[in-house]
Amino acid sequence: MFQAELETALTAARLASAHLVAEYERFQVIADAPANITTDADRQSQEIILQAIRRAFPGDALCAEEATETLQGGSQTGERLWIVDPIDGTRGFARKNGEFSVMIAFAHENQIAVGVVAQPAVRKLTYAVRGQGCWRLDGADATPTRCHATAVADTRKCTLTQSRSRDPNKRSLWVDAIEPASIVESYSAGIKLALVARGDADVYLNTYEAFHDWDIAAGHILVSEAGGTVTGTGGQALEYGLEGAWQKNGLLATNGHLHDATLKIIASCGKG
Repeated sequence: MFQAELETALTAARLASAHLVAEYERFQVIADAPANITTDADRQSQEIILQAIRRAFPGDALCAEEATETLQGGSQTGERLWIVDPIDGTRGFARKNGEFSVMIAFAHENQIAVGVVAQPAVRKLTYAVRGQGCWRLDGADATPTRCHATAVADTRKCTLTQSRSRDPNKRSLWVDAIEPASIVESYSAGIKLALVARGDADVYLNTYEAFHDWDIAAGHILVSEAGGTVTGTGGQALEYGLEGAWQKNGLLATNGHLHDATLKIIASCGKG
């Protein structure tokens, strides 16, 4: 089930990635790029993706970050909904540190059914279909490898991944209380969720009070299909396709073994 949607998402991700690699090579570094930066490459990537989806599924609804022509020309809510972030981590693109991804998700009846996270700068691809596992293709790989979340069960032994956009002068009470063995930062939520799904990190904690469906939808199913767990920071089930595509409960993605313990730590700290 959902194989046609997966193939469409993979095709769109490859087309967008090829375009972004070319743009990335000639892009002039913006060393002080702000967190909310957007570029022509974002809009171009989105049009490439949405047009590929529209060719395959002309009646489907589209939800995406940039106000481009194809997005504005159709429905943005529906039973069949594509959720797209054309460059997740534009700050990483603009600063040219490689920390950006292309995120494409397909939701059926408000539940994520397909997710693709492509990392063009490092040639990594992670994808999942509901009930069919999470898979990775890196570099010149011809055959996908199945992804599995880790079995780490002690928060003090975990690798935690968080946003590089955090103010380094404002420490998170939650992270301090978790006491991870190591911390990995990235500008891209897609990369952070893929790290958990691939077993390269154990916990991803997003403390932002408001973000959007496109920031996490594709990565959510990667973690779930790799055996992990994804909720809000209060344990809330995440819903997609709501008005404004808002997500206002934060995000906790773990290998599953650490989820309950991490939720308890978060609750004991109050505001992080």
